Amino acid sequence: MPGATFPGRIQQHLARTYALDDAPAVDDFIRPTDGRAREALLIRHADGDIEVALHLPRRAITRGREGTFDEICQIVEGVSHFIYVAERARRELPATQLELELQAEVDKYVLLVHGGLAEEVEPPGPPLRRRREVAPPGPACFEPERAARIRAHLFERVTFMDPPGTETGDRYRIANDLAARFAGRLEAEFARRGRHAELFAALRRFYAAGQTEKIALARAA
Repeated sequence: MPGATFPGRIQQHLARTYALDDAPAVDDFIRPTDGRAREALLIRHADGDIEVALHLPRRAITRGREGTFDEICQIVEGVSHFIYVAERARRELPATQLELELQAEVDKYVLLVHGGLAEEVEPPGPPLRRRREVAPPGPACFEPERAARIRAHLFERVTFMDPPGTETGDRYRIANDLAARFAGRLEAEFARRGRHAELFAALRRFYAAGQTEKIALARAA
């Protein structure tokens, strides 16, 4: 992926993870923002079509993998939202806001632990001892210590923008809890046992599912 933008590389990683058909290039829909604005996917339905604009912090786009953990997560979340909306539209299926947030939480975990960012992005905290000397890099190189730290930062040490009891606040908290349970199941059933092909099969089933099945799959953990 030489020469690709950081959001473009994230799109390629996700498309490969979920074996997706070609989606529109996310770079064509990105609108950089300045100040304290965070990631946001804006969708408008017009004459039977969907108009989309993905707002991403300019600083996060520019810094790419050298950005802060939060900046990188914002890029992954925005690209995840974009691809999910495009794929559901291609399949002529609805997508709820909870689906979008739940899938984005899972996507951040997958890319940072099992996917294309696992060899590029270090989680916050002291340097980890990598296992490259005993296993080749890639999906088959599962690092439990790294995974635990990533899960802690994604699902436990979280600051929510909206308070509990609000529609948005509750949606984000539900998505966070469900994604944490699903990530734990992926590790317990597949990653720790070296069942990597089954792990990615489970991920693809989850991705293709609608809201009701996604919730059931997560709660089965």
